Amino acid sequence: MPCTFARYLRYFLRCSRPSRIAGAMNLDSLLVSHDAGLLGVLRPTLEKISVNIEVCTESQSGNDMLAKRKFDAVIIDCDDLPNGFGLLHVLRHTQSNAKSVAFAVVNGKTTTQAAFGSGANFVLQKPLTPLHAARCINAALGFMMRERRRYFRYPVEMPVHLSLAPDQELTATTTNLSEGGMAIRIVGKLPKEAQVQFRFTLPKANISLELKGEIAWADGTSHAGIRFIEVPQSAQYQLEKWLTDRLQEEMPAGLKGYAALH
Repeated sequence: MPCTFARYLRYFLRCSRPSRIAGAMNLDSLLVSHDAGLLGVLRPTLEKISVNIEVCTESQSGNDMLAKRKFDAVIIDCDDLPNGFGLLHVLRHTQSNAKSVAFAVVNGKTTTQAAFGSGANFVLQKPLTPLHAARCINAALGFMMRERRRYFRYPVEMPVHLSLAPDQELTATTTNLSEGGMAIRIVGKLPKEAQVQFRFTLPKANISLELKGEIAWADGTSHAGIRFIEVPQSAQYQLEKWLTDRLQEEMPAGLKGYAALH
């Protein structure tokens, strides 16, 4: 049986590689399961709505993948995969995927209540039909897009004016911007964890923002990262809206509506 599944899986992965739209940014999902039938339902359902799918056939390899990569959605076979239910609990304690949208796939052992209690956002019941899969995943798309927007980093170069002290003004250039911080390029060294006031103007919107942050990291070669720590509500809205507009520019047409800021 394992050999038959391995041959089927190699064939399925070879013939059904994730479609990638030129110039567009798909969402990313991880399926942790050795159930070829489950993969056969989920892959076409996900790819139809521009969601790439990565497959791990063991809990350990799934755990390793979750430690290495960020996913917008994680689908775990809780009942038919050894330690699958345990992995669902582990997911919520990973550094990169603690807030990813989690689907628990159950097959008579794990109750819906237990799945939700261990961190699942949605529950899929075996045998899974294409209709049920499509309904559940479409219901989750808004949450998946919210997670993508949360960690989305937009590459952009713009001047940013820093105030480390009343008499210390510096000018840097951003390299990317997100809801929670920015990476900058600057001449000179910045002390790690130092607090800084800074202001910049969002391109294409001509909106000036003044925020407070701290130096999260500095590599000593003119590159550093600033973590936002005080963002006025109006500035937060303008920043999120600007980033949402940039994200929508990069998403496939079918996902643009889900990327809108609500």
